[in-house]
Amino acid sequence: MHSTQRGFTLIEIAIVLVIVGLLLGGVLKGQELITSARVRNVISMQDGVKAAFFGFQDRFRAFPGDYSQAQQNIANMSAICNNGNGNGDGLINPGGDEPILAWEQLSRAGFLTGTYACAAGGNNTPNSTPTSPYNVFLQMIFDNNYAAEPGLAQVARHNLKIGGQIPVEIIAEVDRKTDDGRPATGSMRFSPYAPGALPAPVANGVGTCGDLTAGVNQWFAANGTPNCGAAILF
Repeated sequence: MHSTQRGFTLIEIAIVLVIVGLLLGGVLKGQELITSARVRNVISMQDGVKAAFFGFQDRFRAFPGDYSQAQQNIANMSAICNNGNGNGDGLINPGGDEPILAWEQLSRAGFLTGTYACAAGGNNTPNSTPTSPYNVFLQMIFDNNYAAEPGLAQVARHNLKIGGQIPVEIIAEVDRKTDDGRPATGSMRFSPYAPGALPAPVANGVGTCGDLTAGVNQWFAANGTPNCGAAILF
């Protein structure tokens, strides 16, 4: 007896290809949904902090952390950092406890969800400082630790550092949705803020997160760098 070997028909091959296509499409769609959710989480976080910052400023006519009458006018302030008060000089100073105290003043005044108590010595702890969706401590401060606009002198401003450990494709999409999509201009700028050993740009303005030079000024959204960060300027 002779056995007859039979190959796949065109219909069977087409069915297999359709199934493979559907599986690949499902995986890609799932990855897209995950990315979109992460982008929304970062945007929601930074929008919440910005609203708290401006709400506090409107109510007390002072910046959180710098407010010198917090102990008198905000209930349940601790006395750990300068009795709960800033020095009232109009700046969230980087050299002391004010960047940490800012979170306590904001939370005790009801502008942030959760309760934070200042940790002396400028130390971030889970009880003193909120974290980003990527589990890095946030920082609210007056400094110039962010990308300068090409061709212009660097200036210090109040800003929110959203920390390192954010994939470059996420931070680039957040920038596109909330600002101008560029790392060296607008109100959202690349920042080499640590913790997280964030790679800073090298001398010519090119880093693993983006090219900050004039005429380029773009995030490297396609290279998959997992450790980038930004400052949101107030």
